[in-house]
Parts: sequence; structure tokens; C-alpha cells
Amino acid sequence: MDSASSRPRPADLILLLGRLLLSLIFLHEGLVLASDITATLDTFAKLGLSAPVAFATIALQLGAGLSLATGFLTRLGALALGLFCLATALLFHTNFASQNELLHFEKDLAIAGGMFVLTASGAGSISIDRLLRKRTNRMHPWLRAVLS
Repeated sequence: MDSASSRPRPADLILLLGRLLLSLIFLHEGLVLASDITATLDTFAKLGLSAPVAFATIALQLGAGLSLATGFLTRLGALALGLFCLATALLFHTNFASQNELLHFEKDLAIAGGMFVLTASGAGSISIDRLLRKRTNRMHPWLRAVLS
């Protein structure tokens, strides 16, 4: 935000909107997976994935999704979700003979791209990260680096 005014700039509002929109898919999917854990574990088992991987996926989607939505440790959350989307595309959506699989592959790549842009740009001024940056002199150096 501009120091001369408490009104957010259009770029700040657009960055907030982008963070919220990017977070929705992960928050929704994390909640769906968590709401029927038996079905989730069965689905993961059919894919050859263990229960700890299922729980880690739920935790990642909810935790990093909230990170983006609130603007708290945004760069870290965005990086984790970007890598998650790349892994998902490359491991589960490579049957390009199927138009649906190709669409999911491209969607995952596009979301990963958005996450990497957010990793580079940070959360913007309408975020918890910005509030915390004001107090960086009392923070551990690794946390200071994540917030900058």
C-alpha cells in the first residue's frame, strides 16, 4: 500500500484476488479428501500410494492453500504447491492420447506457473507476510528470507 494513503493500489487488490483464486482449488480438494478419509485412502491405495502420502497431500493442500489465502509464508506455500502441481502432472497425467488427461496435464502446468510467479513476487501488501516484515529485525534469518 502507498505510504501516503491507506487505500490499496489496484495491483495489490489484483494480487490478493489471484492468491485467493489460486488457493481455492487446493482448499476445496484438501477438504474433499479429508471429509471422506476412507475413500481417500482407498483411492490412493489404487494408485499405489500409501496412507502417509494421502495424509501429507491433504496437509499440503490445506496448509499451503491457507498460506496463499492469508498471505502467510506465501512464497513457501506457493513453491510447495508449484512443485506439487509439476509432480502431479508428470506422474498422473501423461496419457496424452486422452484429451481429458492432456487437459489435466496442461492445467497442472498452468497452475504451477502461477505458483512460481507468486513465489517470485511474494504475497503483496495485503498479507500477513507484509505485517510480519515490519518486525523482521527480531526474526530468525531463515524466516526473514522467506518473508522478503
